[in-house]
Amino acid sequence: MRGSLLWVIGITLLVGRPTLAQTANDPFESPIPPADDVIVVDFVEFAALPDIEGDAARMMHLVAEPSTGRLFVSDMRGLLYRVTPDGDRVTLYLDLRSPTLGLEVESGGRERGMQGFALHPEFGEPGADGFGRFYTWTDTSQPGRAPGFRPSGDERAHDTVLHEWTASGPAAAVYDGGPPRELMRFEQPFRNHNGGQLAFNPLVSAGDADFGNLYVGSADGGSGGDPFDMAQDLGSGFGKILRIDPLGSDSANGQYGIPADNPFVDDDNPGTLGEIYASGVRNPQRFAWDAATGDMFVADIGQNIVEEVSRVTSGANLGWNTWEGSFRFISRQEVSLVDPRGEAGLSFPVVEYGQLDPLLQPRSAAGGLVVNRSARISQLADLLIFADMPSGEIFYVPADSLPQGGQDAIRRILLNDNGTAKTVAQLVREKNVAQGKDPSARVDLRFGTDAEDRIFLLNKADGIIRLLVSS
Repeated sequence: MRGSLLWVIGITLLVGRPTLAQTANDPFESPIPPADDVIVVDFVEFAALPDIEGDAARMMHLVAEPSTGRLFVSDMRGLLYRVTPDGDRVTLYLDLRSPTLGLEVESGGRERGMQGFALHPEFGEPGADGFGRFYTWTDTSQPGRAPGFRPSGDERAHDTVLHEWTASGPAAAVYDGGPPRELMRFEQPFRNHNGGQLAFNPLVSAGDADFGNLYVGSADGGSGGDPFDMAQDLGSGFGKILRIDPLGSDSANGQYGIPADNPFVDDDNPGTLGEIYASGVRNPQRFAWDAATGDMFVADIGQNIVEEVSRVTSGANLGWNTWEGSFRFISRQEVSLVDPRGEAGLSFPVVEYGQLDPLLQPRSAAGGLVVNRSARISQLADLLIFADMPSGEIFYVPADSLPQGGQDAIRRILLNDNGTAKTVAQLVREKNVAQGKDPSARVDLRFGTDAEDRIFLLNKADGIIRLLVSS
């Protein structure tokens, strides 16, 4: 009898083991190789943004002005700077915190503030409809305004607002226009996952169908796991990439237009939102377009396990919160290893990596993104380049043979500091010491580009804009 009982227990354990192995908090068998096929690139310290009350600028976006090449750089706390093309002069262009504007920028914590910034492609063209116009995507504690987009729950932590500004003279050193016009407002249920990038497609020109359409990254509302299941709800603006015509007027509030070729405009379902271009994103941080193929990509921050870069097409569903990357989402602690990428009709990542990778500790999150088709720096030509935001690691995969998910193809980019290859984190911490500050635990790395295909590195720890250069 005792022998039979032991046999039954043994069979039970054997049957149970595969079930336990079907989930993981790190679904990738091999870590990113720290030394294989590393590219080392030269750089210069291009410009410095001023501290605010002793704290480094919280740089988020660098955008080039089409007409003059001057650069705009945003600080998440609500400041917008202008930088000359040579980096020699930095000027405060607009302070959204000004009491006269009454915007009440909410920039507490790491995830709140001015989330996005974009110049209309006709910003510098006199007589054009977009002349002098630019856009900000900002968290605010401003009360009393009715949001056009509400979460499924009852909480209201703050709002995220899309504003249009109109400069009288775009070439002026400082903003010379009036108060902004409000286009859309989201009522945020939690303090994290508030917004993402604003961008116009840089590959199109006047007369093209996509010219003047603004892409808006809208996160899933926060907390964790998308508790209200909004990213998969086509009746919700949360967890989406939206596409609007900021100069149009056929939206529900009459303040912007909805492009006629958006994927859900003519779907005969009154419950879907015409503004939606793609769904199923968690916290979309950066967009990039490939000049060789026209493809759009997004870097999306994962929950606790997988970070991803995905191709975005009209009507695409990137899977969140049913999927985290290529794996079915179970909880903050685990994903399923059963049938990865196993749902037809979804857009799974081209490349992804695990948050527990040894290169990325103690935290990781997808950040910068650029598809580089320029030969300005020969070793970076034809690469999809992306960054892990907190760690400051820069990675690449070949743009002409993109992976089908996973992290096996990922390799590193390091910076040449007088003959020594270093990470951005090492450079930032050394700069902190030179500044008389404690070395920062985080980098919060972002990228910026201009019309000359220069690649800039932004961070929130030392106020320095770095420029990648050819050796």
